[in-house]
Amino acid sequence: MGVVRLADFARFVEEVSEVFNAHIVDEGKVGAFVVLVSFLIAFVGVRMITHAVRRGGSLFRDVRVAGTHVHHLVPGIVLLLATGYLAFAAGYGDRPVVAALFGIGAALTLDEFALWLHLRDVYWERAGKRSVDVVLAAAAVGALVVLGLDFWEAFLRASARLFQGE
Repeated sequence: MGVVRLADFARFVEEVSEVFNAHIVDEGKVGAFVVLVSFLIAFVGVRMITHAVRRGGSLFRDVRVAGTHVHHLVPGIVLLLATGYLAFAAGYGDRPVVAALFGIGAALTLDEFALWLHLRDVYWERAGKRSVDVVLAAAAVGALVVLGLDFWEAFLRASARLFQGE
């Protein structure tokens, strides 16, 4: 495997753009794609923030109201309820911002799945790993359902051509 030439990379970007347009835009899956991407970004972000809080000495601190720790699933649930209302009752389901907020809410909520399961805070215990497992499973299923196998097949073909220098 050698160095990727700029012309090959430009062709790769063009191919991926065509695949995206054919499999996401033309099939009306932009909203679902926005949910998936915002979900993944929010999950990585919340994991980074929780690790920073745990280490201490960072900009981030636990949120407390009247001495009670507010887990991040609480704003996640609020976002899910609000975006559900906006999408179904208020007719804003086609707005990318609603899709993005839904994805963020889902990530915040699913990241604390182990808390739902055990009804106690196990985030940093071995049992807390179930939350990561659930998020990874949800992301994998979402990536397959939203993007579809045809998208991944075309993407992998384009990637192979890039690295083979065709």
